Amino acid sequence: MNKALSSSSSSSFFTKQKIRSVKMNAGMFNNNNDSSGGDDEFKKIVNDIVYVDPVVGAKRFSNYFWASVVTAGASGFLITGASAYFKHNLVFFLDASDIQFFPQGLVMSFYGIAGLLLATYLWLTINWNVGAGYNEFNKEEGIFRVFRYGFPGKNRRVNLLTDLKDVTAVRVEISDGINPRRVVYVKCKGKGDIPLTRIGQPLTLAEVERQAAELAKFLQVPIEGL
Repeated sequence: MNKALSSSSSSSFFTKQKIRSVKMNAGMFNNNNDSSGGDDEFKKIVNDIVYVDPVVGAKRFSNYFWASVVTAGASGFLITGASAYFKHNLVFFLDASDIQFFPQGLVMSFYGIAGLLLATYLWLTINWNVGAGYNEFNKEEGIFRVFRYGFPGKNRRVNLLTDLKDVTAVRVEISDGINPRRVVYVKCKGKGDIPLTRIGQPLTLAEVERQAAELAKFLQVPIEGL
């Protein structure tokens, strides 16, 4: 009997600790001094009381790759255009001796400036970690929270709260083709369907099915679309 009580007490203690950790994290995420949105802030937590699922933002490999490619390409165009203007190779491995500044060098300079502006936008998006956040389902507090980082300004932190009792189902949208979509939604009374999965990087079919099954089991609601 004492062992059973001790085990129950220990389980309750750890559950409360996890809930307290979630609350502390939520408070930290809403800190007004935040400017970048770290990629280590969001941890997955699943137990009988709380379900927290982190969402990957702009800090992912594909964005780093394309930002680096655009930066390198744009820099090459701009340096080649500048070399044609000064009639001197500014970088030894970029030969612009056969390029006239007008019109070729001028056009290359324009593309280089445009590319660097695009690269700056990509790097800032990565630095701000736009789109990162978490989905929290908290039975103790009776809330469903969707938190996301946006661009700096009034909407830097998007914090959507809904009563957990308003969640009626988990819906899965799967479509293949040139632009495949694999999205998990939560259906809420009066608010329509709220997407939970990250944008711009479709999940695998197995990941979608696993996430939908986990969430439906936790919320005790049906799954639609599978």
